[in-house]
Amino acid sequence: MLETKGGEVDPAKQQGNSCWLPTIVTRAGEKAGRRFVEFFTANIRNANTRRAYARAVGKFFTWCEDRGLELREVEPVTVAAYVEQHPGSKPSVKQCLSAIRMLFDWLVTGQIMPFNPAASVRGPRYAIRRGLTPVLTAGEARRLLDSIETTTIIGLRDRALIAVMAFSFARIGAVLGMRMEDYFVEAGEVWFRLHEKGGKLHCVPAHPMAAVYMDAYLAAAGMGDDWKGPLFRTVGRDHVLTPRAMASNDSLKMIKRRARAAALPRTTCNHTFRATGITMYLNNGGRLERAQELAAHEDIKTTKLYDRRREKSMMKEVRRISI
Repeated sequence: MLETKGGEVDPAKQQGNSCWLPTIVTRAGEKAGRRFVEFFTANIRNANTRRAYARAVGKFFTWCEDRGLELREVEPVTVAAYVEQHPGSKPSVKQCLSAIRMLFDWLVTGQIMPFNPAASVRGPRYAIRRGLTPVLTAGEARRLLDSIETTTIIGLRDRALIAVMAFSFARIGAVLGMRMEDYFVEAGEVWFRLHEKGGKLHCVPAHPMAAVYMDAYLAAAGMGDDWKGPLFRTVGRDHVLTPRAMASNDSLKMIKRRARAAALPRTTCNHTFRATGITMYLNNGGRLERAQELAAHEDIKTTKLYDRRREKSMMKEVRRISI
């Protein structure tokens, strides 16, 4: 049986045959409810995307319910009106519209809806040529790494984690998804095997400094031959590593704490080190195509967002203005 809880949508709570459903979907019948659940469980494999899309469609359906609409009464003008009043940023609105459009596509192919009411609705224009992720200078990154104590397992773990992100251009999710076996030696070279989005495995040579930090961490970690166990783990109250992998929120809290201690900008976050590594590589003469390969970007336009070299020349030109 499919359970209902107002407009709350959280397919992650699904247990057995039960799942929280928005009321507007439940009223459309059990077939609609099952198709809705299938959209999140069978069609979307990435957990982060699933949560984001669930929040987006949940808020949309709550908005529809507040106006007394049934599922089949949702029209393009309904979706357009919702998008128009959405309080989020342009990227948030575009993501929300994408979630609604994909869900209704799924309902159309499942013969729940006669047409997709979101198909013709256009979202706000949004173009970005410069990445918004805060980037550290080489000196700031070095100050952070040097400020971390190396007398505790927590300090050794944190230093190694930050180094892997900075020197390997790795996303936080890819690093935290690593197992012990993903730090390995092949043909005399040390490698990182990163678990990227979409289930892709991406192997990157380990920078010598990152390898030094990793070796120091593993020597003190005492994880033995647990090759299938997570590489970066939480630490219990007894200051001993647990079998549980760190979550991205754990990492973010750690980085915020370390950044404050090193007097770094409060905007420093998980993604800062991926952006910093790519930026430093390009500033030191690295090729954009190689940066794309190392960062595992599908499109070189994404890599270009981290290219800040043009900004230096722009600063020089601006300073020519004399008033």
